[in-house]
Amino acid sequence: MRKITAGLFVSLDGVVEDPHRWHFPYFDDDMGAAVGSRIGSADTLLLGRKTYEGFAEAWPAREAAGGEDAGMARVFGDARKIVVSTRELEFTWRNSERLRGDLVDAVTALKNEPGTSDIAMSGSVSVVRQLLIAGLLDELHLLVHPIALHRGLRLFDGGEVPIPLGLVSAQAFTTGVVHLVYRPGEPTGPSTYEAAKAHLPRSR
Repeated sequence: MRKITAGLFVSLDGVVEDPHRWHFPYFDDDMGAAVGSRIGSADTLLLGRKTYEGFAEAWPAREAAGGEDAGMARVFGDARKIVVSTRELEFTWRNSERLRGDLVDAVTALKNEPGTSDIAMSGSVSVVRQLLIAGLLDELHLLVHPIALHRGLRLFDGGEVPIPLGLVSAQAFTTGVVHLVYRPGEPTGPSTYEAAKAHLPRSR
């Protein structure tokens, strides 16, 4: 079964909305490597409609311009791009298609397709939420920025079902950004302060 990885830029207070407005001052070689290695190792991108439309507006022009970011633009262009949308779309960016049918069923079928490369997601917050709840997301990469934004869409706003996660790795960049990688975890189960206090430091 193929693995799905998702990556999000997130503020210290959990905001994931409009990262282009606040995250660029923190984008350095470390972050570029973290993003590039995950996206570059995938031959398929799974994107929500809004994220796809933003990408389709920007990346083909960057590839054509041949600038410093043309290489990454070419990677995006060459990848198979599958868009989650409730309405029909007209595609002008090569290798783009709409995900058909029920999200959970269609993504399960996608994961079961032949292939060894990962399926990568970028942004697409509502789709990430749904796949986390359905247990279909294999890795969640959060690039946590040292800034509090106070307002804006948060990754886990509005949910009712607990989503246990297990930390795989944590890496701090010189900018103060922390790259956290999570995988689905096991439910922790009920507990009480009586059980937890056994782990408090003992007075001397």
